[in-house]
Amino acid sequence: MDLGLKGKKAFVGGSSRGLGFATARILAEEGCQVVLNGRDSEKLAQAVSKISSDTGEKAFSVVGDAADPDQPKKLIQEAAGILGGLDLIVTNTGGPPAGEFESFDEKTWQRAIDLAFMSHVRIINNALPYLKESSHASVVTVTSYSVKQPIPNLVLSNSIRSATIGLTKTLALELGSEGIRFNSILPGWTETERVVEIMQHKAEVNKSTVEEEIKKITAASPLGRMGTPDEIGRAAVFLLSPAASYITGVMLTVDGGMYKGTM
Repeated sequence: MDLGLKGKKAFVGGSSRGLGFATARILAEEGCQVVLNGRDSEKLAQAVSKISSDTGEKAFSVVGDAADPDQPKKLIQEAAGILGGLDLIVTNTGGPPAGEFESFDEKTWQRAIDLAFMSHVRIINNALPYLKESSHASVVTVTSYSVKQPIPNLVLSNSIRSATIGLTKTLALELGSEGIRFNSILPGWTETERVVEIMQHKAEVNKSTVEEEIKKITAASPLGRMGTPDEIGRAAVFLLSPAASYITGVMLTVDGGMYKGTM
């Protein structure tokens, strides 16, 4: 199926590794012009080089921290300047630290809010003028299946990511009349560097090993494994694409069946 993405202009946040990188690479495979974003200029340059060599499509980058209140405006303006506009936005960041409620002070909560919620708000707010000029405007926010089924020892993520779901649904309702679609991907446990870090924390807390913690996670999946970044990325790219032109306000769980609810 032709997703209709050739020539579309995309910005993908947090894309030097993990889910963001996979999404950016798949967009490039579909013929998109893609701007990657990350904080580490060296890792970002490596990601851009790999996507360009793997897909034959020239990728670009803008360096900066989307959790910094002063950065999103600059990042979006630079990305739009490179591409001559924007059609597609993926708001994706790393997650806040693992831990229980009593282990965090207010400053840590505020940093987590800037990272896992306000980064989405600021990126979208600054991208809106460009999206309103696009005939195929689409935004995907990346959150977690924890917004439906809280994950133990991840109180910051469980709490704050739910706000992004509320934002995504509200914007779908408010801006649908202007032709801008908003959806969210809710990944389950996926084979990324971020998940390895969480498994290491769990192993320390439980006095176990990373391998034992991974076995506990995969035992909860009907498919018996974690997902891959490409599996999440393909779902995100479909929602972004004109092939999904009548889909908006959807919170798509991509978790191998780990979420046990029916809604």
